[in-house]
Amino acid sequence: MNQPTGNTFLRKPPWLKVRPPYDEGTRKIRSMLAGLSLHTVCQEAACPNMAECFASGQATFLILGNICTRDCLYCNIRHGNPSRPDEREIENLIAAVQKMKLAYAVITSVTRDDLPDGGAGFFARCIRDLRAAVPGCKIEVLIPDFRGSAQALEKVIAATPDVINHNIEAAAPFYSRLRPQGNYRTSVELLERVARASAVSKSGFMVGFGEGKSDILRLLDDLASVSCRRVTIGQYQQPSRRHWPVARYYSPDEFAALKEAAMKLGFEHVEAGPLVRSSYRAALQGA
Repeated sequence: MNQPTGNTFLRKPPWLKVRPPYDEGTRKIRSMLAGLSLHTVCQEAACPNMAECFASGQATFLILGNICTRDCLYCNIRHGNPSRPDEREIENLIAAVQKMKLAYAVITSVTRDDLPDGGAGFFARCIRDLRAAVPGCKIEVLIPDFRGSAQALEKVIAATPDVINHNIEAAAPFYSRLRPQGNYRTSVELLERVARASAVSKSGFMVGFGEGKSDILRLLDDLASVSCRRVTIGQYQQPSRRHWPVARYYSPDEFAALKEAAMKLGFEHVEAGPLVRSSYRAALQGA
């Protein structure tokens, strides 16, 4: 499947317009994170909800640096050759959670195919050390695919986070083009292993790449078939002209219909909307 041609942006509908992240609450979070040399996926991926989340004292922490070894055609995070993992990230992450007084922390990472275990051991240390330092804090991790390594995934499972999230990101017909270094079945199988370990499994994807309704329903079926318990569905927004163009914008009513379809398949929690991202309002879902 070829990438759509053309270099013009579709005009965004009114429901995608958000306030810029320049208010006082956002500035405080930015300053604190900068002082701790911490990255967030909110900033690196130019999340449209950054103003809302930062203003409410929430953030999704990005570990293992901010340079990804993969170059997916929808993602705004930088790619290249990352530096060695910085053990101070764990201490700084704990300090940020304590300063923000978080009761629910979400931790994700860039993909680190350069590391033997894909960074799984670093995730595990973050989980264990954060739980020891802030015992009442619930922990959700959003993990890469670890190149399909069951041994790497087991390191994360053994650290017992409250929720294990792995985004499938796109419907199967578009997956290989959008994520050339990933594999659709590998991601589905990872989620199946999480569910078999009796952990709370979660996934998320975007629409607007050019998929049809049947593609979305098939994706939801695939997730439900491996006992994925939670799912997020959001609108893809093209970060720059070098990224995959938006084929169409889904309306709030269409997202409501997708949520209803997902709930009928047995998901225990579904977040679906134009601005929804994988960790959007994660704390409200509980653990």
